[in-house]
Amino acid sequence: MPNQQESTLTALIERFDAQLTSSKTGPVLVIDPEHIWAAVQTMRDEFGFDFLSSLTASDYWPDESPRFHVVYQFYSHEHNLRLCVRVPVSGALPVVPTIEKLFPNANWHEREIWDMFGIRFEGHSDLRRILMPHDWVGHPLRKDYPLGYEEPQFTFNYEDIQVRKHRGQCEEA
Repeated sequence: MPNQQESTLTALIERFDAQLTSSKTGPVLVIDPEHIWAAVQTMRDEFGFDFLSSLTASDYWPDESPRFHVVYQFYSHEHNLRLCVRVPVSGALPVVPTIEKLFPNANWHEREIWDMFGIRFEGHSDLRRILMPHDWVGHPLRKDYPLGYEEPQFTFNYEDIQVRKHRGQCEEA
């Protein structure tokens, strides 16, 4: 007989055309943005995931499709289960439906993601900056955000930065 977690995952995969992956912390469901509202509502109402423990994003720049993943962490107190849900988002039009009516604590998390990554949450009641000043230009946690005079170093631009990097001489060191 399948356990609670297996039956939950099977039902969500079939119902919302999700893909199952895994991480060190457990199963991860990858769900398209258009299904996130219905999937989260189903998780809450039918499978007892009653707590949104965290909500954040990842930037995979220079990839554009998907460039971002919005990452939801849910917990079921009744079944003592955790479930991670990832929603891939295009870099050209980073928009995801809000879930703040299902989980009110998503309000500030979604505002923070908007502020730091520029991912818009459609239907959000008050989507405005929460960490940066209201007149700030850009989204500081994007990997292509300029850091003043220093270019961020990644595996794809390592050699370019090494060529331009200042090398001190003996008397400078």
